[in-house]
Amino acid sequence: MTSTTSSRRQAFRQQVASKKGLLMPGAFNAMSARVIEDLGFKAVYLTGAGVTNMSFGLPDLGFMGLSDIAEHTARVRDAVDLPLLVDADTGFGNALNVRHAVRTLERAGADAIQLEDQVMPKKCGHFAGKHVVGTDEMVAKIRAATDARDDPDFQIVARTDAAAVHGIEDAIERGHRFAEAGADILFLEAVEDLSDISRLPGLFDVPLLINIVIGGKTPVQGRDALERLGYGLVLYANAALQGAVRGMQQALGNLQSNGQMDEDPAIVAPFSERQRLVRKPMYDELEARYKTDD
Repeated sequence: MTSTTSSRRQAFRQQVASKKGLLMPGAFNAMSARVIEDLGFKAVYLTGAGVTNMSFGLPDLGFMGLSDIAEHTARVRDAVDLPLLVDADTGFGNALNVRHAVRTLERAGADAIQLEDQVMPKKCGHFAGKHVVGTDEMVAKIRAATDARDDPDFQIVARTDAAAVHGIEDAIERGHRFAEAGADILFLEAVEDLSDISRLPGLFDVPLLINIVIGGKTPVQGRDALERLGYGLVLYANAALQGAVRGMQQALGNLQSNGQMDEDPAIVAPFSERQRLVRKPMYDELEARYKTDD
């Protein structure tokens, strides 16, 4: 582990622990992560739903595997310097699979991973028909995850989907058990009641993540309001994805209607902007540096 990796993870842990509502968008590939960093965000989330939707063209129903998310993790890590939280779904199996997933994703460049308590194959947290495993099974997974990490500043995010299955009080009880097992951050998914959103941070010592799914079940609130409530992370897992889909629909719809497309910055990013984001000038300099006379 490099000193840069260590310092990045330590700083990320401190940021989250301050409970100041760190705004974290989700990326679905390296380019979307580059845009997130370029716009000045301080952390990035690699979304399993986004990888599934954008790379496979499939719904978030457990089609993504460990090798898929590990490959995307390595690509995103190579593209940006931001702290990277990676969606590891259920850990892809039992506690032993979780151990392997943690080791794999930590080596691939993640600074934190998210594990959830759904039954495999999982579903998007804002879909109907979810099921959760027993609390003891998830506790074992969290213990396996904390034991497997090499760096103690590599954070484990424990998510529960129990609110939609058994009610908010069961989700709260699971949260306490998960924190006792060693989870660094808690994520109670798909909380629908504003009063519950307001009271949850005060119930736990560890930081909480809140997931704002555009069009989902959790009421949208501003980052400042969520900071005042004491949330550590404010996640917009698929804002970039939904924006990219709409942008593609608009640009290609324009092409379909008109039969041609010019470099209109209201519709498409200019050619020069695309090259800036992928750091073409840097590679031009490197090419010149290594050029030979042959």
